[in-house]
Amino acid sequence: MNLYLALLGSINVGGNRLLMVDLREALEREDFADIETVAASGNILFRHEETPPEGLGEKIAWIIREEFEIASEVVVLTRDQLAQALAENPFTDRTQDGADKQVHTLFFAGQPSEEDFAQLLKDYEGRGPERLALGTNALHIDYNNGVGRSPLTNGFIAKRLGFGGTARNIRSMRRILAKMDTLEAAGG
Repeated sequence: MNLYLALLGSINVGGNRLLMVDLREALEREDFADIETVAASGNILFRHEETPPEGLGEKIAWIIREEFEIASEVVVLTRDQLAQALAENPFTDRTQDGADKQVHTLFFAGQPSEEDFAQLLKDYEGRGPERLALGTNALHIDYNNGVGRSPLTNGFIAKRLGFGGTARNIRSMRRILAKMDTLEAAGG
């Protein structure tokens, strides 16, 4: 069985409360195994028969919608895809003084086009100090002054790129990757 990471969006915010024990039970009924959360409640590590990550993301989103009546963006990644997202993020050098909490990767279920990314940059010009870079099924963002104060919202991004997504900061991504490496090394 392969190890995967599910990144859940819109969970435990805005009234979308979901106990991880309940989610674990629902996933186990659908052939997911060795389920655990890491770095926050919206990050689920699990094992499953080899399946394309996109299909697993759709399956988890369906389970959350059917079982808990919550619409959630779900992006599933392999360990290598997570490592690739970290490696391609051009802002990961900003790790001093906790700045790695300001550098995020917004993960999507698909690949935004270069044209849509150019439109996003044009529409956002002059609105804030954030730096953006297009990645593989992702948008890398250096929020500089903090996510909470930024006018660069997921809604603004989704409208221009055609994708909703779920973001994680570099610190969380590194913790998750380390956990995945530990699980792989232990063989369990």
